[in-house]
Amino acid sequence: MATTVREPRKDGEATRARILQAAGELFAAVGYAEASNKAVATKAEVDLASINYHFGSRSGLYLAVLDEARRRFLDISDLQRITLAQQPATEKLRALVELVVNKALQGHNNWHLRVLAAEILAPSPHGQAHLQTGAPMKLALLKGLFSEITAIPPDAPALTRCILCVTAPWAMLLIGPRATSGALHEILGMPADQVSTHLYQFALAGLEATGRQYAQGEGC
Repeated sequence: MATTVREPRKDGEATRARILQAAGELFAAVGYAEASNKAVATKAEVDLASINYHFGSRSGLYLAVLDEARRRFLDISDLQRITLAQQPATEKLRALVELVVNKALQGHNNWHLRVLAAEILAPSPHGQAHLQTGAPMKLALLKGLFSEITAIPPDAPALTRCILCVTAPWAMLLIGPRATSGALHEILGMPADQVSTHLYQFALAGLEATGRQYAQGEGC
């Protein structure tokens, strides 16, 4: 008797994507603790077994949502593509700022930024450790770029301070609270090229000033 080989369901990836989208929207709206698998299944129009099949568990689903949010936020491949490119370091900085601003302005109503913000402000049991898995490589790439601009060694404390000063506005743009008024709300309504140019000029000026101080022995 011939054995029938069952082919994978062609709609499997579509179902997984639908669950991921529904879960992301719910986690963004009510938080991880309040978004049950049943609610996700209802929103995605699937049964509970589909969630377990694709993600293994509720925590597995949440980690997959964080992965997707992080990918859309600033994926390691984005950083590698820009920081390792064969072009002047200042142009790499400009390209990185433009990428961040475009992501912030285009995605400020999307769930992925709100999920990341919620995880950072109110950490879940496993989320923080999961988000930190790619942090050392991202930090190394940024240090390499900023070192090119400032001529400060990557392991110098001054360069670490530079990273905080330069990237803090990026983080605010990407995951800051989306109120209906205030400075962030105004900035998100501005043309992307104006915001990018402003942030780039401030970042470059600060990096170059710190590099001069370091060369004169005023930094460490």
